[in-house]
Amino acid sequence: MKTYIHARLSKEDRAVLEELKKSTGRSESELVREGLRLIRRELERKRSALEVAGRSSGKFAGGPKDLSTNEEYLGEFGR
Repeated sequence: MKTYIHARLSKEDRAVLEELKKSTGRSESELVREGLRLIRRELERKRSALEVAGRSSGKFAGGPKDLSTNEEYLGEFGR
């Protein structure tokens, strides 16, 4: 048995849906189902801190090793 849902879309969301329908040739229902699956996969996926940091990881080759703990560098931060 199929279940039906109704969703209210803003003008912007409706425009995105129409654009996706035209560019993919999929129906609104297909796009909504695929969107739900994509969100579920993303939420189930466990990512490491390195993955979350992405391209910003390893940007700085040098610097003090104790930057986050040495009072000398912290100054008035957090006070």
